[in-house]
Amino acid sequence: MARGRSFFERLTGSVNVDDYADSFEEERQVGRIQHEPLRAPAAAEEEDSVGELTVDMYQTADFIVIKAIVAGVRPEDLDISITRDMVTIKGRREESREVQDDSYFHRELYWGAFARTILLPAEVECEEAEAVEKHGMLIIKLPKIDKARQTKLKVKSN
Repeated sequence: MARGRSFFERLTGSVNVDDYADSFEEERQVGRIQHEPLRAPAAAEEEDSVGELTVDMYQTADFIVIKAIVAGVRPEDLDISITRDMVTIKGRREESREVQDDSYFHRELYWGAFARTILLPAEVECEEAEAVEKHGMLIIKLPKIDKARQTKLKVKSN
């Protein structure tokens, strides 16, 4: 009797391995499952794919701070867009071809375009934001909007 997917399977999109054990065993016996070494994507695939930049984000009393490793990217090649509730970081890491592809033992570094859009937990002052790159670390400081701040407005007479 076939059973329905568990709550966890529906939530995560995973599958129960037992449901597919027979097909895995058949493929293993026939020899259709082959393990190939990791290789870089083809040039056509590389053009369309955009990697996701990894970030750390935290807050202080006055700022939201975003940190990302952008080693190998010149600061002028980074594109940072800020709205009151969102930050988008885009860039491209260019690979210098020093050796042939078949000479590599491992290829784990990411080369090519990357991007990341981050929803902010609080509104920020876009005009006062700062971005600094030092030793491959990008640090973006976003001043939070002080919603409790009040100013007095004087009424002018004509």
